[in-house]
Amino acid sequence: MKQHKVPQPAAQENAGRRSFLRNLTALGAAGGAAAIAANAEAAVAMEGGLRVAQADEPKPKAETARAAGANNGDFNTLQEIVLAAKRNLKPDLWIHLTGGSDSETTIRRNRMAFESLALRQRVLVNVESVDISTTLLGQKLELPVFISPVGGYTGQAHPQGIVAVVRGAEAAGTTAVCASNVRPGFAAAAKAAKHPLIYQLYITSDRKWVTERLDRVKAAGYRALCVTVDRNYYSRRERDLISGFVRGGAGDDQSHQARLSWDDVVWMKEYIKLPLILKGIATAEDAELAVERGANVVWISNHGGRQLDQGEGTLDVLPEVVKAVRGRAEVVLDGGVLRGSDVVKALCLGARAVGIGKLMGYALAAGGEPGVQRMLELMATEIRSTMGLMGVTSLKELNPSRVKRASLVTFPSVTSAFPWFEEQQRMMKG
Repeated sequence: MKQHKVPQPAAQENAGRRSFLRNLTALGAAGGAAAIAANAEAAVAMEGGLRVAQADEPKPKAETARAAGANNGDFNTLQEIVLAAKRNLKPDLWIHLTGGSDSETTIRRNRMAFESLALRQRVLVNVESVDISTTLLGQKLELPVFISPVGGYTGQAHPQGIVAVVRGAEAAGTTAVCASNVRPGFAAAAKAAKHPLIYQLYITSDRKWVTERLDRVKAAGYRALCVTVDRNYYSRRERDLISGFVRGGAGDDQSHQARLSWDDVVWMKEYIKLPLILKGIATAEDAELAVERGANVVWISNHGGRQLDQGEGTLDVLPEVVKAVRGRAEVVLDGGVLRGSDVVKALCLGARAVGIGKLMGYALAAGGEPGVQRMLELMATEIRSTMGLMGVTSLKELNPSRVKRASLVTFPSVTSAFPWFEEQQRMMKG
């Protein structure tokens, strides 16, 4: 396994900044519709206000820049990415990305589950080398994080849509799950990828349509089929209803998804002859059935709190699902994952890797392909730092003994993991 030496802080920051600048420059050289004017020394994103300064240009003091609310493309933290996304997105699209269903209890419980779990620290351990790599269905990932399917949002948040997401993910050493309704399409995503991707399917028509879609997916070179199983009804997302946001695929026939059954997913796996992932498992009972029906990956998900209201947080569900699966399939999780420490907590409780959706949405809006890459680099930095401070040198050392229930210190929300961002929002309103 690849071992990562602890870098000097300055070298680590500069490497990340240079990587971000190179990718932003490449995006501009490609003539991207994001109106990014590239220069080897300085790049300015005209529409988003993103700026990467040349290496020897004087920079304002951090506190001065933050107080001024500068939208700096040279992201040093995830919080700056979230703030840039808030500025760049139209209000209804920001609401769509951050909102949940009905009372939004599930979206808060996703965060509550993470925020009410503390990490247990061991000291006097040699943590000079920390390995955070893992595998998903045999593919090596440089960090235990992959991109969850987000669908129509990607094309609305950035002109390159899913292509920017895929390239950013692969540049950071991981992969993306491509949703059914992405733009410019799942074939374009597969073509942009250096490695085979995972395809996520919604059922929007009859079996003839499904058969034709599966044929196209396999011909495009996808390596696994992910079927979303928790959207038999489309939820009431009241923030979208109030803002007037019109989602992609709003005119699709929902009856086909409503009739989806265990027999259907068995047939799909037999037909396409690829590994099967079932996304949206939320109980031990369904995890058991999923394994019995041939699922290779059990994906704990509640659609980021955007489907069933009053549901459990995904991290709270994880232990019972891991127990039910008993090592017969890989277990992954998404829902509420916003920091590297969240990833570590999920791995302690038995997840093999975690998916991120909202974070990807923020990063894409903040900086396109290089924004996605930079977000994942920062996640890797946070994961490695968390593990090192815990006295852990590899993912195999993470187990339930490394975490402990603890009291909440803040009211959980979709942005409660980003206190500086919330402070900036309060200052703007004041």
